[in-house]
Amino acid sequence: MSNVPVDPHLPGIPPDGDQRSAAPTQVAVHRQPVIRTDRSVYGYAVQVSLHTPGWGALEQEPSATTVENQYAQLHMATIAGDCTLFLRATPGMLRGTSSVPTPSGGLVLELPASFAERRDAADVVAALSDRQIRIALADFAGTPAQDALLPVVHFVKVDLSSDVDALRDLIGRAHEDGVAVIGERADSDPRTQLGVELGVDLLQGPIFSRDAPMPTTSFSAGELQCLELMQLLSADEIDHVAVVRVVSADPELAVRVLRLVNSSAVALRRQVDSVRQAVVLVGPQQLGALAMASLMDARPSSLGSLWFILARATACRTLAGSDAAYTVGLLSAIASHQSATPSELATRTGVSADVANALRDNTGPYGPALGAVLAHEENDVAAVQAAGFAPSDVATVYLAAVAAAFGTATSLAGTKSSRDRS
Repeated sequence: MSNVPVDPHLPGIPPDGDQRSAAPTQVAVHRQPVIRTDRSVYGYAVQVSLHTPGWGALEQEPSATTVENQYAQLHMATIAGDCTLFLRATPGMLRGTSSVPTPSGGLVLELPASFAERRDAADVVAALSDRQIRIALADFAGTPAQDALLPVVHFVKVDLSSDVDALRDLIGRAHEDGVAVIGERADSDPRTQLGVELGVDLLQGPIFSRDAPMPTTSFSAGELQCLELMQLLSADEIDHVAVVRVVSADPELAVRVLRLVNSSAVALRRQVDSVRQAVVLVGPQQLGALAMASLMDARPSSLGSLWFILARATACRTLAGSDAAYTVGLLSAIASHQSATPSELATRTGVSADVANALRDNTGPYGPALGAVLAHEENDVAAVQAAGFAPSDVATVYLAAVAAAFGTATSLAGTKSSRDRS
């Protein structure tokens, strides 16, 4: 890690030189959802953290150089899609010497609380606003310097683990100036409910990636067909005749397969009219994703939900090195969205014992991969390590999975839109 001098007039931004131990560190990048109070996705916050092997779950503050290097490696369009992207500001971004991404959903730069102590803080924020960059003031505590910035910032972040009366006061102050409030550390249902009751506008925390299903006792005929298809696709030796039979028996699924294979995403030279041929061309992975999308159609869904489910499945497959692990990730995420327990879904789909064990208790050949991915989604470094993986490796795999899932989810959403217009 290089040591680059930093503008001394940028308080609150960590210096590039790291004076801690020279022990090797691992860099992990997390993408955490920022949610409206109705649980729809508003945006995604990118967080960079350092971990030193042997230091347990302790996260270290990364230097500005480390943060900027990580930003440079990310494809921002696939990190946030059409949603707002939240990034920690670096000195270079504030000085204008480092590039600032321009995601389609807009950018919010997050400033540390101590930034407000700068004499030119308001001028810097105004200059950023002129460039269509919105500002979030982190760790809002209502200091005089922070209050002075309320007329020019767009968001403040408050810690939902703080005293309730203090939170109520901070949220009221921000709203008086027309500033939206983001409740951070929404890591439990009671804390999330508290934020909603106190009037926060947005919530940020790992709870929104967490499985908390309630048992369900029945599936519709269409859902059962989709589950049967996923069972067939999870087998070591796929029965292609049976797959064609199931797809052909479900008119909506058959139409989706034909539309997908004839879409621009597949780029065939001629149109395909045969369901049998379409099934072969689409392939097992896309068929599983289509079945998942059909399952979700019975419930409220969105591109963000498809995106999240496919990212989990893809990350599991990469970590475990097996297509069966893709099914594990897919079913795990579907269980959450379908309000079914993973164990129940394993029974319904009739998957192998290895897949079922992974879903039930993260055991077997695919269980550790699922456990590591679930832990990464919750920013639980200790649990990632307990699953036998390095946090930096899982973070890299997951972000690559997010990028791959975005393209697939967009294609699947396109087939749904086409069907809805017919």
